[in-house]
Amino acid sequence: MEYKLRSCVWEITLACCFSCAYCGSKAGRARVGELTAEECMDVADQLAGLGCRRVSLIGGEVFMRADWHAIVKRLTDQNVRVSIITNGFLFSGNMLAQLHSANVESVAVSVDGPERVHDKYRQKGSFQRARKAVFTLAKSGMPVSVITTLHRENASQLEEFYACIHTWPIKAWQIQACSPIGSAAEGIDYRIDPVQVINFVHKHMYAAPFAMGVADNIGYYTEAEGSLRGSLSGRTVFRGCGAGLDSIGIDSIGNVRGCESMYDDSFIEGNLRSRSLREIWEDPQAFAYNRRFTPALLTGPCQTCQFGAYCAGGCRSYNHFVHNKLYESPACARVAAKK
Repeated sequence: MEYKLRSCVWEITLACCFSCAYCGSKAGRARVGELTAEECMDVADQLAGLGCRRVSLIGGEVFMRADWHAIVKRLTDQNVRVSIITNGFLFSGNMLAQLHSANVESVAVSVDGPERVHDKYRQKGSFQRARKAVFTLAKSGMPVSVITTLHRENASQLEEFYACIHTWPIKAWQIQACSPIGSAAEGIDYRIDPVQVINFVHKHMYAAPFAMGVADNIGYYTEAEGSLRGSLSGRTVFRGCGAGLDSIGIDSIGNVRGCESMYDDSFIEGNLRSRSLREIWEDPQAFAYNRRFTPALLTGPCQTCQFGAYCAGGCRSYNHFVHNKLYESPACARVAAKK
């Protein structure tokens, strides 16, 4: 079977101005031996050459890499759409011209709750800096969104946070579950009630002044499924983990995974310093956990669920890091609602 690469999440540096308590990649310092500027240009060319349509640049903090603009420009000059995810702390007005000249499609700012909670887990003053970045970006005409990572504490404050950002000039708000990985595996209570989160989104998504949606590690197949993922069409359902099927992750030293949330060496399919992206992508042995999936691999409640063959057991990364069972969702809202 031929697999077509559609999207990529690319960590261009692990350097970050924060060391957040729930950072899955334990960002802070740059990795030893991060890809050089020349190597990044080559990676951009390889992504475009494989037909990748969209790249999301992440860190660490993207803006801590001095040549981020050149990397973006290399991609967009080849008609690859690029978005940037940032904590907003280092953002300044003089970056606006660079973002627009590089044809960045959109920017997402990580904001994880009301000011007291956001600053508690990131850095004092970071909420106001993130807010300022959102407003500055929007004023310049750049589409901007907010991404929120939920854990036990901030999940209980969604209503308060919604009231806070309700008037922000954002296009979308994505809510994702914190995984027990990296720093988050060292003391953060990552557990959330998926039913509560879905009910919250369902309650507000029709009247909200921006699109609201849950990420792929929250779900699945409740009555509101078709409208929970950023579209109110009723048809935007989760169709299973796309890692290695139409998407990949690349880290700052060139390791390739099916998804950049699969932060475990066992998921590395190859390194771009020793193999080309095409070789890795077209390797018949690669990404076997998804490319060789059959419903027979499902375990637990997913095994007997009528939607098991469609959602394929949910998010591979979240499953792996929560209970090391790839084909069984540990926090499925359908299961939780029956308890």
